[in-house]
Amino acid sequence: MTDPTQDHRDAPEGAGATAYPQERPGPLSGTVVIDLTRALAGPHAGMMMADLGARVIKVETPGTGDDTRSWGPPFVPGSDGADVATYFLSCNRNKESVALDLKSDDGRAVLTELVRRADVLIENFRPGTLDRLGFAPDHLAELNPRLVVLSISGFGHDGPEGGRAGYDQIAQGEAGLMSLTGSGPDDPQRVGVPIGDLLSGMYGAYGVLAALLERERTGRGQVVRTSLLASIVGVHAFQGTRWTVAHEVPAAQGNHHPSIAPYGLFHCADGAVQVACGNESLWRRLCTEFDLDPEAEGMRTNGERVANRQRVIEVLEEAFADLPGEELLARLAAAGVPSGRVRTLQEVYEWDQTRSQGLLVDVDHPTLGPVQLPGPPLRFFAPDGTETTPTEHASPPLLDEHGPAVRAWLQEG
Repeated sequence: MTDPTQDHRDAPEGAGATAYPQERPGPLSGTVVIDLTRALAGPHAGMMMADLGARVIKVETPGTGDDTRSWGPPFVPGSDGADVATYFLSCNRNKESVALDLKSDDGRAVLTELVRRADVLIENFRPGTLDRLGFAPDHLAELNPRLVVLSISGFGHDGPEGGRAGYDQIAQGEAGLMSLTGSGPDDPQRVGVPIGDLLSGMYGAYGVLAALLERERTGRGQVVRTSLLASIVGVHAFQGTRWTVAHEVPAAQGNHHPSIAPYGLFHCADGAVQVACGNESLWRRLCTEFDLDPEAEGMRTNGERVANRQRVIEVLEEAFADLPGEELLARLAAAGVPSGRVRTLQEVYEWDQTRSQGLLVDVDHPTLGPVQLPGPPLRFFAPDGTETTPTEHASPPLLDEHGPAVRAWLQEG
């Protein structure tokens, strides 16, 4: 990574620019990332790096900006009368924004200078688009041999369908995830968040960090590629090997695990709880607590219980039928059986445990004022136990909020 002590990393504020902490603490402090992405996969990767202290300069289309600035409702009215999309706020904290028309001479000239100073460039155009704009990988390497480029596509950059547009809903279906999700084989469902986009961002950031580490040995950057298809296939986990090794075709089966029983959602007097018996000891504890026979026919081993899953569900729901959820959870906890409730997002963000983990951050938005955002999922500690996690965060930027500052920085040479 670039030496954070170099003076040219510190951008002065341009006329009318909003003050922004150009050097932020974190493992990636001093690293400059040019974020050409829009929507979610690329912006999420950029935000992950920004959370780690990188200076992330988001390049947006003049006038409209990132697509997600218009995705809503919900929108929240700002003090300037403009609506702010909460979708955009979810994936762009800790970034700067500069508006560039990459089809214009000026836009390409500014991007060229940014590339010369950057450590990382991330893009999620359709394969070939960046080449047509004049920034093919070989030209980027000429401008900056140390540059690490992250390219995220829908279905891969090559292959018979490499040019397809990438949208999360489509990828969830094409990559098999929807066939595993839902109440049953005839009820395919998408995951409740754009998980293909999010996974692509996570895998992309992971690949960038590996390439930066290798650059320390070789002195040269490289291109990292991933896709929505690759990222979803990459998390098939045991469902994937059910097919590749055992030649079973997995199908959706609701809220119960295909290989472990009991492991899923069970109804009780006033709702439902989740129970996870991942080994025989836990199964026996559960049976002892609720006066059930762990050696009953068809229930002695996990394999038998999986084969007789519906009977296991019926037995447990009969035992839970008269118990309110809170009482049931208390008994399960006392017996040492892993269990939990199904919380709404409001309950999650109001939960003391969530807050204790730094999963909510306070930022001061230029037009919304103080707002809370979901926070980074990583924490860092020194060997003596002192927490070193960065706690100061910048709000997602207004469109071109940092354009004057970025241009002034480039002009300093």
